[in-house]
Parts: sequence; structure tokens; C-alpha cells
Amino acid sequence: MPPDMPEAPAPDLSPAMPRPALALPVEGMTCAACAGRVRRALLKVPGVTAAEVNPVTGRAAVMGQADLGTLANAVAGAGYRVPEAILDLAVGGMTCASCVARVERALARVPGVLSVQVNLATAQAHLRAVAGTTEAALGAALVAAGYRLVQADRAGGEDAAAAREARDLLAAALLSAPFLLGMAGMALGQDWMPGGWVQAGLATPVVFWLGARFWRAGFAALRAGSGNMDQLVAIGTGAAWGLSMFLLLRHGGGHAHALYFEAAAVVVFFVLLGRWLETRARRATGAAIAALLGLAPRTARRIDGGTEHEVPAAALAVHDLVVVRPGERIPADGVVREGSCGIDESALTGESRTVEKDPGAQVSTGTIVLDGRLVIEVRAIGEETMLARVAALVAAAQASRAPVQKLVDRVSAVFVPVVMGIAALTLAGWLAAGAGLEQAVITAVSVLVIACPCALGLATPAAIMAGTGAAARAGILVRDMEAIERAQAITLVAFDKTGTLTEGRPRLVALHPAAGVAPAQALRLAAALQAGSEHPLARAVAAAAAEAAAPPPVEDFRALPGRGVEGVVEGRRLALGSPRLLAERGAVAAGLGAPAAAEAAAGRSLAWLIEGDAALALLAFEDAPKPGAAGAIAALHAAGLRTAMLSGDLRAAAQGVATRLGIDDLAAEVLPADKAARIAAWQAQGQRVAMVGDGVNDAPALAQADLGIAMGTGTDVAIAAAGITLLRGDPALVPAAIEVARRTQGKIRQNLAWAFGYNIIGLPLAAAGLLSPVVAGAAMALSSVSVMASALWLARWRPREDAR
Repeated sequence: MPPDMPEAPAPDLSPAMPRPALALPVEGMTCAACAGRVRRALLKVPGVTAAEVNPVTGRAAVMGQADLGTLANAVAGAGYRVPEAILDLAVGGMTCASCVARVERALARVPGVLSVQVNLATAQAHLRAVAGTTEAALGAALVAAGYRLVQADRAGGEDAAAAREARDLLAAALLSAPFLLGMAGMALGQDWMPGGWVQAGLATPVVFWLGARFWRAGFAALRAGSGNMDQLVAIGTGAAWGLSMFLLLRHGGGHAHALYFEAAAVVVFFVLLGRWLETRARRATGAAIAALLGLAPRTARRIDGGTEHEVPAAALAVHDLVVVRPGERIPADGVVREGSCGIDESALTGESRTVEKDPGAQVSTGTIVLDGRLVIEVRAIGEETMLARVAALVAAAQASRAPVQKLVDRVSAVFVPVVMGIAALTLAGWLAAGAGLEQAVITAVSVLVIACPCALGLATPAAIMAGTGAAARAGILVRDMEAIERAQAITLVAFDKTGTLTEGRPRLVALHPAAGVAPAQALRLAAALQAGSEHPLARAVAAAAAEAAAPPPVEDFRALPGRGVEGVVEGRRLALGSPRLLAERGAVAAGLGAPAAAEAAAGRSLAWLIEGDAALALLAFEDAPKPGAAGAIAALHAAGLRTAMLSGDLRAAAQGVATRLGIDDLAAEVLPADKAARIAAWQAQGQRVAMVGDGVNDAPALAQADLGIAMGTGTDVAIAAAGITLLRGDPALVPAAIEVARRTQGKIRQNLAWAFGYNIIGLPLAAAGLLSPVVAGAAMALSSVSVMASALWLARWRPREDAR
């Protein structure tokens, strides 16, 4: 037994032991020795006073004040893992940016929560927590902070809430209509204002019934030791109502023109109107995820025992066979087994053209079969489908936080107390200047009402939601806000050549045998070496040799990374590879120099069949540029960006493609391992580089670049290393992706400028007595609505026609 095993006894949970401050689940422990290592790692964390670890229950009891994330890192450093869960909660009751900060603080204090991000625009909290953290504990923390956890049926809950908001707004409009009519009469020199007691009867239910939400939320925030927008509205309208009631009781109903009931009622109406419009806009900007998930059909026709049966799509399993008829949506990701037809993938990838699918082709959930009957073998269901992964990526991007949001958070944390302080100083200042109590109170009320942290809180998330949603509809997936930040600063876009700028399906267009070698024999030997390889050039050789007899088997096969392959065929040791391999072997290309130069000048890729120190044949391949490649390069140049291409081909061959497409810079004869180094060299020259690629060998370069852009037709490794993923392999989406990122960043700046500028201008005007409470209320509502309307304008973005 390991000598340190006795150091980890089962924790003493008797009443004499203090209750653990934190219980951590730990995965990977198999014995008491493991528990001892975890215990020692936890005790090294600053702030930990005691730790006991039980390998049987797989839990650690930790005493002290250490940060949970630090404890999890300590466990990981010991070779074990604290299991985590991702939780998304719908939070009710948030109204402004200060609410966001308070909700984040409340949830972060719940034991088990590692990190939390709250999005005001989506009214959701995205948490990373220790597995086992319950929604009940999180809900209790929200209630204690003055908010609530909205339960599972969020769509139904939103519909019910929208109906209540519409009802309350209609009631407020009817009760406020006489005041609005009276105010219009005042502007025309007429006295249409109702009598004093009628005003009181109209305003009281508006302030204390329809406006009760402001009082409840304001008191809840006060109990939690914080401030929010609701407090400003409640105090402002309550002060106007209270002053009016005092004057009414003092002077009677005959002094209706000297009362301020209309300010209290109309401000509540305007705030309710603003929130109703804001909610409608919020749901519109967040419609991208719902639209994606709505693509999945609810039922499917499964083949059971040779007979079709309609079953719920959720009941499908991997390897099931399903039938999809013309006009129906595909219920699961899979592979076509029978049938051929056109597929409409526009809703998922933004591809407006019909995509033809034959047996062996992959199909995705939610796409539409247009003109044929398909039998599909299910390969992925539920959260593993491309549709679900796309929706998850969009949701994660919309929940991400821009770096500039940190400034907004700091401002929001002190905004409401500062505004209340300004209002108090305004009241005192007007009284000190000799103004009457009425004028001082109404001016202070205007200050309270004009302040709007709602616009500050919505400025960034609304723009992110709109921009990433519009991008997703075009087939562009943005991982997070950091990718948007980086995209707008790019100066150079570097493309991998094969499969990114070109079709990735090269054809063998010429074969030049050496003297004494028959062309058919050279092709047969080359096909033998390439048998079983998935390299594009190998497939081209196999396609060219398809009509000949089956190639002989290869023995002692070995891949030569970045250079080619070698093996023994019919007792002959052969190699097939790039000109680099020819030079390494010192092989002589007798009589093939001129053909090689001509083929390279034509922009074709070259491969040599080598035996010993002699070249047996030269093979020339052509990989045509993608239809949208030239247009993409031109669009990038029009946007002020330089372009570059990375290729392992000879410079002469790569130069032909670069010249045809109009690319500025070329790095040819680059081994896969050297791509990242070339990116680093451009960065050292002061360039901010975006790298576009699709293969495993592009992953290091994608990670090295300031921004990685992966073709969704490529490998999972490339996609994982990228900040932006293009759902279809069209280079025209690259300038579109950079354009939507720049527009999103610009919209964030525009929204923040409007939100900050509004308060910078509005607060002094209100304090100076130049804005009435009614005008202040209308302006406050307008500020939030304008931010959401601005975001909705961004949501209308579409890529240019040549990118579709």
C-alpha cells in the first residue's frame, strides 16, 4: 500500500466538527492515496484552514475562505477534476444595468458557482458551476436579491408576461388619456385639464396599481442594499403624487392647474410604454436561436421491419433508418442511403442555392428535401446535431461580454446612488436659491425620472444579440465577443490554399513518364502507393486510375509529413511526393525538367514518382479556385485589407493561383508545421492577421493568428481553434464575417455613446429645471427604445449577394 494512505481518513462529520464551509465533488480518485494527494493540494491553497477528503463518496470538505475556482484549479493540479455543469437560468425582475451587477453578485455567492454572466437583453444568467449545484439554491439567492427564477416553460411564461404588460399598458393609456388631452390643451391655450379630485382618482391607480411593480422591485433592491431604475421611478412618481395630494388637501380641487398628478401618471405610462416596446424589440433580436431550434421537425418516419412508422423525432436513435419525402424537413443528422435530390440548406447555412445530395452524402437536421425521396441513416440526434451545436454557439456568443462592458458595469454599480444624490442636491439647491417647495420637488423629480441606466445595460448585449443573430442566419458563427473585437482590428487576411481558396478536389491533368517508362505503368505504381490515403492528391490519382486494373498492394508503407509517401510495390521501393522530396532524395529528373517548368508556370501542383535516385514520372494536378474566391479577395481589398496565401506547393505553382485571384502576398513551399511561424512573422511586422483554413494542419496557424476563421466544411480540430466558423466553404463569407463583426462593434460604440450622452445632456437640463417630469419620462423611455431599435437595424444585416 502507498505509504501516504493513512493521511486521508474518512472525514469526521460528527457534531464536534465545524460544519464544512464548502463541499466539493472530486472525480478520478480510486483509493486513499488519491484522497491524500487531493487533501494536500487543497491545504496548500491560501485561506484553507482544514480539508478532509473521502475517496468513497468522492467529496472533499473544505474549511476556510478560499475562492472556489482556486480550489478547483488546485484539484486539477493534483491530477483530478472537480466536475462542472453549465446552467442557463431565466431571471425575472431585471430592469437596468445595476440589476445585472446585483444578480451576478448574488449568484456568485452561491456555493458551487465558479463564474456567472448575466445578459440584460436576454434576461438570462449563464453559469459555470460545480456539478450538483441546484436551481433551488440559485433561485433562493435571486429571491434574496429581489429577483426571481423563471421556470422551464419560458416561452409560455414570456407570452403570459407580454399579455400582462399589454393589459397594464392599455389601462395606463386610458387613465392617462385625460392628462395627455389636458396637456395638449395647455399647449393650445385651452384649459382641458380635469378637476383636482378627478386627477387624483385617475392618477392614484396608475401610480400605485399599475406602477406597483416599481415599488416592489425598488423595495427589494433596497433590502438587498442596492439601487435600481425602479427606485428612481417609484420615488419620482411618488413624490409628484404626494406633493399633488398635499396641495389638493390644502387648497381644494379648484387649483387643478397647480397640481402634478399628470406628471406622476404620464411618467408611469411612458415607462410602461418604453418597457413594452423594449420587450418586443428584445424578443425580436433574440429570435435567431428560436428560429434555428424551430427548424427541427417534431416527428419522423422511421423504418421498422421494412415498414414506415411515424414516431416523435426525439425517439430516434443512431443508425435508425428514416424516410424523408419532398417538402419535409430532415429530422436528424445522417447519411443518405437511398435516393438523390436537391436540399434547401438556406435556413441553416445561408446557402441560397440548392445543394444536390446523392447516396453517401451527409445531411443536417432542419434542412428541406425539395424534389425526391431519401432514406437516411441517423448519425447524430439531439444536442449532437449540427443544428443544436449551431444554436449553442449562437447562444454562447450572445451571452458573451464585451471588454467595454466592464466600464458600463462600474458605472452602473454607482449610477442610481449618484442620481439620487444629484436629485437631493437639486432639491436643496433650488430651495436655497429661494424657489418654492413645489418647484424644487418637481425639478428633483425630473432628475430622478430622466436618469436611465436601462439604456446603458442594453447597449452592448442588444448589439451582440443582433449582430451574432444576423451572422448566424448568413451561415457565420461567432464564438464570442472577443472574436468580434479582434475582427474589427484585422489588417491582413491569410488563406490556406487547398480546400479554402480552391475546391480541394484536384484532378490529375498530366502525367509525364521518364524515358523507358510506360504511362500506364507509372499511373499503376502511383495508384498503389496512394491506395487508402485520404489526401486530395491521392484521391485524384485513384480517380485517374479507376478504369485500369486494381493496383498491386503496397508493403512497408510510410507517410512523409509535408513531403509525400513511400513504400514497397512489387518488390520495388518507391516514393511519391513533392519537389521537396525529389530534392531530398537527390533524384535525377532526366528529360522532365522542361515539362516540370511548364506545368508549374501553369499554376499546377507537381508530384514525382521516385525509385532510388531516379524520377520515374512527373504528375501534374490542377485544383480550380472556388467560384467565390476572386470576389472574396476583391471585397477584402475594397475593405482596406491586405491578403495573403499559404501553400505547400512550389512557388511557381502557387504564384499562378495567387496571380489569378489578385492576392497581395504569397508564402509558398510552407510545411504544415511552419504555417504558424509564418503567421507570427507577419504579426512581427505589425500586421493583425486573420487566418482562414479548414484542415487539421491549419489548427496551429488558426490558433496563432489574431483571429481564426474556419470553414465549416473542414475538420473539428480546425473549427475548435477558430473564433469564427463559416458553415459553408465559400470564401465570399470571409469578407462578410469581417463586415458583420465591424458593424457589431460599431453598433456597440454607437449605443454606448447614445446612452452615456443622453445622461450627460439630460441630467444637467433636468437639474436646471428645463425639463418637466413628463418630458423627462418620455425621453427616458425613448432612450431605451432607441438602443433596441438601433440593434434591430443591425439585425437586418445581410451579406452581399455574392456571399450567398
